Amino acid sequence: MVAHKVVQVATKPYDDQKPGTSGLRKRVSVFQSKPHYTENFIQATLGCLSPSEREGCTLLVGGDGRFYMGIAIQLIVRMAAANGVGHLVIGQNGIFSTPAVSCTIRKRKAIGGIILTASHNPGGPNGDFGIKYNTANGGPAPENVTGKIFELSKSLQTYNICPDISVDLSTIGQQSFTIENKDKPFIVEIVDSVLDYTDMLKNIFDFNAIKLLLSGPHAIKVRLDAMHGVMGPYVKRVLCHELGAPETSAVNGIPKEDFGGHHPDPNLTYAADLVASMSSGEYGFGAAFDGDGDRNMILGHKAFFVNPSDSVAVIAANLGSIPYFQSTGVHGLARSMPTSGALDRVAASENIALYETPTGWKFFGNLMDAGKLSLCGEESFGTGSDHIREKDGLWAVLAWLSIMASRKQSVEEIMKDHWAKYGRNFFTRYDYEEVDAAPANEMMKAIESMLQDSSFHGKTFEAEGKAYTVQKGDNFEYTDPVDGSVTKKQGLRIIFTDGSRVIFRLSGTGSAGATIRIYIDSYEKDPSKIHQDPQVMLAPLVSIALKISQLRERTGRNAPTVIT
Repeated sequence: MVAHKVVQVATKPYDDQKPGTSGLRKRVSVFQSKPHYTENFIQATLGCLSPSEREGCTLLVGGDGRFYMGIAIQLIVRMAAANGVGHLVIGQNGIFSTPAVSCTIRKRKAIGGIILTASHNPGGPNGDFGIKYNTANGGPAPENVTGKIFELSKSLQTYNICPDISVDLSTIGQQSFTIENKDKPFIVEIVDSVLDYTDMLKNIFDFNAIKLLLSGPHAIKVRLDAMHGVMGPYVKRVLCHELGAPETSAVNGIPKEDFGGHHPDPNLTYAADLVASMSSGEYGFGAAFDGDGDRNMILGHKAFFVNPSDSVAVIAANLGSIPYFQSTGVHGLARSMPTSGALDRVAASENIALYETPTGWKFFGNLMDAGKLSLCGEESFGTGSDHIREKDGLWAVLAWLSIMASRKQSVEEIMKDHWAKYGRNFFTRYDYEEVDAAPANEMMKAIESMLQDSSFHGKTFEAEGKAYTVQKGDNFEYTDPVDGSVTKKQGLRIIFTDGSRVIFRLSGTGSAGATIRIYIDSYEKDPSKIHQDPQVMLAPLVSIALKISQLRERTGRNAPTVIT
């Protein structure tokens, strides 16, 4: 067998390759048009591992099927070979959901994985692309690792590559390559990425109970929308083949490079087709997933919407319906800071520790690795547990189906019973996407300056006949209870005396401009009010938030892109 040569290619560093909360995300055109842009970031990512760690290690590779993924995978193969990696495990045709990558990293005891995704961002030639590194625990790289990747990217002068290597991504099995000056062959293994993940779910849930719900004599009709992202093969295998739901239950199940021209974000705006289908009353349960399969939206009969903050709270209140937690116990609950306080009510009622973290799954992972956390969620449609170290869309769907099977109730009945017991946190999020970065940053600075003014505390704001008095205002700061690390400037909070909150953040998941997010959270325990429309209940606080921020005046935006 001819040995493949390792070539050292000269390059110049870029100063814009700082990974965000979920890796590096840019327009496809950036990765395509800037010389060696993709290769530089791959080299920096591989370089965050020492030569001894890389030598002979196992690394996972895969993504959500979006445009440019195939090219990037071949580059990773060639560069991994040249940098001493011993074994690559790649999903067939490159397909590998983010939760499945986490699962397989942990099962294989791999050193980590490179995930090619921009998550819920649009795909296609004019869309977004992303490269994300997960570490050996299966979770997103922590800040000390992403910081090292960024520092390497800023000083890179060369990268290593075996330019003549090419792999067949379509055929399951091993491909072996001899690399010059290496004693052992470089192995590329193409796997069915659904297999390990499905086996894991079987050990978490009571598949027989869910199967009876979906295909028994009183079966409910379900509709799961993969939105032409990575989840199509997973939904078909688990929902249809394992749990007996009709094949028609899975829609938009073929992964497409441009997600069929749609925005693969599971919310009421971008999953409008699912909402319309559910509104007919034909289905008892519906769900949508994002591009890489870690986010989920839950709908009940006639498109009854479950807010993600409520979703994790309901799961927490019904963990007894899931065999996994019956055997492991519940060690703690956690939510990201912008997520509503609904989970806090359950934690207090059940006397379970509750952690409030910055946005980003890596903070949950640290708690899980320390045995402090069992279930967590984010308001951005992310839910998960310590079975892996990523949020997990299909896991959340099966958790809801397990609860429905156990309680023999509809989604709406379960949700209304929950509010009757715990009260309701009315919650909404306003997203202003691709705002010019300069006025967005100026707005945030102005708000923070306001919060630091002592006269702001105790100030009363009025809107639509309601008054709210400021109790506290700050820029959220988190001290990790495991390692003592401090994460600052995670969102501007205004907390009122009645417990209501208004939060402002600039999102780190966009690829162009800035996404301004406003979060409104207000608790209500009066039984006569808990079934009101959230937008009506929260309208006064929305008005106050817009008044405080001067968002319309500063950005020129009269309405949000998305309301959740």
